[in-house]
Amino acid sequence: MTPSDIGKAYDQITQLWASEQFNMSNGIEPHKRAIAVIDKQYRGAALDIGCGCTGRFFDLLLSEGFEPEGIDVSAEMVRLAQLKHPHVPVHQQNICDWVLPKRYDLITAWDSIWHIPLASQELVISKIVDALNPCGVFVFSFGGTTEPGDHCDSFMGPEIYYSSLGTNGFLSLVIKLGCQCIHLEYDQPPSPHAFMIVRKGAA
Repeated sequence: MTPSDIGKAYDQITQLWASEQFNMSNGIEPHKRAIAVIDKQYRGAALDIGCGCTGRFFDLLLSEGFEPEGIDVSAEMVRLAQLKHPHVPVHQQNICDWVLPKRYDLITAWDSIWHIPLASQELVISKIVDALNPCGVFVFSFGGTTEPGDHCDSFMGPEIYYSSLGTNGFLSLVIKLGCQCIHLEYDQPPSPHAFMIVRKGAA
């Protein structure tokens, strides 16, 4: 599946996130942990990759002094996100191709970059790290598998593609890119869902 296919699939299931039953606390604690690493005087631009439609990370980032913007490949997710946060820039783009317009103090990719092609994972992570300011922080979730791999499933309705470099693959990559791993956690046992918080080195 291409990222465009992923966007069209998510266009069909926005109700899963727009529902009152959606857990708005999902991912909040990991983001608070990531934000705590950044001194208040360095809380400027922030980017939410795969921002979706809930706006919960926008709200948190705004409350902590950041100036957030978002990107999502789903046109419907972008439309709903803009309705909730008309003053937050939200771009309908494919992160694999998008040229990040500036540097950021914090970038988040929560339950999103696991949809990009496996062959693009290293390139995209490298691009994200390059877009961080010195000492900037990147928090992202991923499939904490033993080995790199990809698969498709229809758990949410339409068929959706997932890929992962595996825990060791992501860890070795961010270290190679000059980042320090601040936190690594499997947060939804027994699921292999994991997240990592990394900090880019100083200039």
